[in-house]
Amino acid sequence: MAGSVFKQRWQKVVAICLAALAVVILAVVLFLNSFLAGRLSGKLKEAVLKGTDSLYHINFGKANLNIFSGSAVLYDISFTPDTAVYHRMRQSSHDPHSLVELKVKRLEVSGVHPLAIWLHKRVEVGLIQLNNPEVYLSKYDDTPHAKKTQGNRTLYQKLSKSFKLIHVDNIRLSDITFTYRDKSGSKPSVSVLKEMDVRATDLRIDSASQTDTSRTLYCRNIVTQLKHYTGKAANGLYTYKVAAVKLSTQTSRLDIMGLDVQPLAVKEYLAKSRTDRFALHLEAVTFHHFDYRSYRRRQSINVRRISLNNGAFNIFSNPNGPLQTTDRLVTFPNWAIRQLKMGLQVDTLDIKKLDVNYSEFKTEGSRKTGTVRFNAITGRFLNLTNNKMLLQKKPLCTVNLSTLFMGKDRLNLIFGFNLADAAYSYMYKGHLGAMDMQDANPAVMPLGLVKVTSGTVNSLDFDIRGNQHISTGKVTFLYHNLKVEVLKRDDEKGYAKKGLISLLANAIILKSDNPDNGKTIARVADVAFIRPKNYPFFQTIWSALLNGLKACAGVGKADEKTKDQPLTQKEQKEKHKAMKKAEKKKEKEDKKFKEKLKGS
Repeated sequence: MAGSVFKQRWQKVVAICLAALAVVILAVVLFLNSFLAGRLSGKLKEAVLKGTDSLYHINFGKANLNIFSGSAVLYDISFTPDTAVYHRMRQSSHDPHSLVELKVKRLEVSGVHPLAIWLHKRVEVGLIQLNNPEVYLSKYDDTPHAKKTQGNRTLYQKLSKSFKLIHVDNIRLSDITFTYRDKSGSKPSVSVLKEMDVRATDLRIDSASQTDTSRTLYCRNIVTQLKHYTGKAANGLYTYKVAAVKLSTQTSRLDIMGLDVQPLAVKEYLAKSRTDRFALHLEAVTFHHFDYRSYRRRQSINVRRISLNNGAFNIFSNPNGPLQTTDRLVTFPNWAIRQLKMGLQVDTLDIKKLDVNYSEFKTEGSRKTGTVRFNAITGRFLNLTNNKMLLQKKPLCTVNLSTLFMGKDRLNLIFGFNLADAAYSYMYKGHLGAMDMQDANPAVMPLGLVKVTSGTVNSLDFDIRGNQHISTGKVTFLYHNLKVEVLKRDDEKGYAKKGLISLLANAIILKSDNPDNGKTIARVADVAFIRPKNYPFFQTIWSALLNGLKACAGVGKADEKTKDQPLTQKEQKEKHKAMKKAEKKKEKEDKKFKEKLKGS
């Protein structure tokens, strides 16, 4: 009986002690939650002030801390700049080029150890998560500042009195609304991005990481992803869309998926603009080893390799386009690269399965649209750069392309552009294999009012070198059984045949075969073309090539000779004569152009 009473008393004592201990623990927890939340929020605000040289402040409505679960929730957070401090920095030329502002309703932190922060000044966090944050970036200046000689301390050195270590395993920002305000120019502009996510891993600020150049913003990796971006050109003529953009700082890889640039409908576009109309679609664009730091600081594109996969580029020459009165040197690729305002250094550009279509409506003659198609283009560009130091060592940009001409026949092309030459020299050569000439009718009928009724290309080879003034080279065009019809416009039927002229063209002017029937040596044309200043680049290379094609077909001078056969003295005189003829043709074109200017 006594033992039973003793046992009951012992149980009561234990129960009372446990209850008292629970009350004490609960009181301590409530106190620590309240005390640590206040202390930690104060430390956080102090750290932001120190880390940003008093430029930024952080504030929040309340903070809930749970030391058992190691979690915290902060509400109504604002991270804002102090404009008075910014103006003082501007006066000392030590101001940043841009200011950031952040607003978020709720920030969740998990895997945190408050006592380690309070007792050991070590912040170790498992996850920080922000949903629907609003980020504002305002860019004010592009002028580079002189490097600071004093007080250029690292972020760790600024925070070391408050924290010895800051480490976060993962940071997640979801559904960001990002507003970019560019106030650096005469006309401020605003861009808004939505559906943007950021994932950062292994953020570490300590004595070792402060000099770790493999990290970005102290993180081992930052992955930024943007989805469903749509915008409009300032003139309203184009809409551009991007399905997704993804950048990883660890791999230095930028992926762009579903890039589209779409113009207004043809009729509406021509009513509003006199410029050429184009449309672009690319399924995937990848920047490998993209120097995003250089792009962020200086808007300079430095990429080891870019790959473009599957797409289409369509150009429609505006029939209402203005008569160009300036030197069309601006259309030369090597001129355009050298004149870029931003730095450019692309070691390799790979293209796979790209369709390019050029369409032109003839206001005079056929009153129809002709299209030249280059399908399934695959190729490689090497050394695309305007870096003067690199161009001193390696000035040549080379291009190798393979395509299906008019969607059917294999055409291989090689281009070379001297990116440092004052005369903007270049070369191009190519080979077209067997082809039915009637495949070209969708282009030559509306554009040239000529229809090929029969003819087979055995091969076409050309090798031409040029600059902004002159193009010279050789064209070898081998074919058989060429017959054509010369056309005129017919409002009812579309086209009508010019019978007599067609007969004369086939019987007297054109050669039906090359080499001629029964001969083994083909006619080869030596090309000499002097460029009129108002001729753009592609019209220049086509005009030089066309001169060679016509000569091989009997319209112009072509000689029968074997490949690489040296010129005889007679042929050298004829070449000199051809150059004189090219000069006269240029003078004729210039005169015609001046007459157009008077009538416009």
